[in-house]
Amino acid sequence: MSKAVLNLETLTCPSCMQKIEGASKALKGVDADSVKVLFNASKVKLDFDESQVSIEEIEKAIENLGYEVLKSNVKTA
Repeated sequence: MSKAVLNLETLTCPSCMQKIEGASKALKGVDADSVKVLFNASKVKLDFDESQVSIEEIEKAIENLGYEVLKSNVKTA
């Protein structure tokens, strides 16, 4: 499992948080229990299996909701 922290553009509403959390959890290979959207910091933290989903696919899922991913940090366990 790899750990990722994605820095997003500033989040403006709690429903943004729920949309991002839902889209992230729905991706095959993302550990749904690990998904945390930090509203005040505009970050998403999650664990994922790189053999099932790439960081680019996770970024794309969030960007498809209309939220810009500014940068991603991935740590491989």
